[in-house]
Amino acid sequence: MQLKGKRVAIFVDAIYQEMELWVPLYRLQEAGAEVVVVAAKAGQTYTSKLGYPCTAQKSYNEVSAADFDGLIIPGGYAPDHMRRHAKALQLVKEMDGQGKLIAAICHAGWVLCSAHGMLKGRRATSFFAIKDDMVNAGARWEDAEVVVDGNLVTSRKPDDLPAFCRACVEVLSHAPVAA
Repeated sequence: MQLKGKRVAIFVDAIYQEMELWVPLYRLQEAGAEVVVVAAKAGQTYTSKLGYPCTAQKSYNEVSAADFDGLIIPGGYAPDHMRRHAKALQLVKEMDGQGKLIAAICHAGWVLCSAHGMLKGRRATSFFAIKDDMVNAGARWEDAEVVVDGNLVTSRKPDDLPAFCRACVEVLSHAPVAA
């Protein structure tokens, strides 16, 4: 139970990538963390690219950075919906500013790009199709299965999930427990 006492938020929205949400969610639970699904509307069920449902437990408006030790942002097309919510971006910026885990895989880099300034000068990766977006947001983009820059963990695609999850667990194990 390496992550006992840790609380982690995981974002969801329509057209999320199934494995990029469920694999980290179950991996972190397996390690002892409490994982809370957060979206625009609490209680709403969002469907994945293949129609798999995920119901949000909390809304962006109901949570704060102080509630969590980390945040996972899955890919798919969902990040384009997520980044339209100012409260979601505020949560990302505040948690990053507090040195808490911010983990983004595949197209989730779009959320980081919209959290203005957080990628400036930082090493990161993403799905290759959004490399230009990441670079234009200030990232030093690398083509690697996982890139860890302090509290920021990024990966490219579902094939990278083992390395992504290992890095998330490692960063969370050294992060202070939320108050």
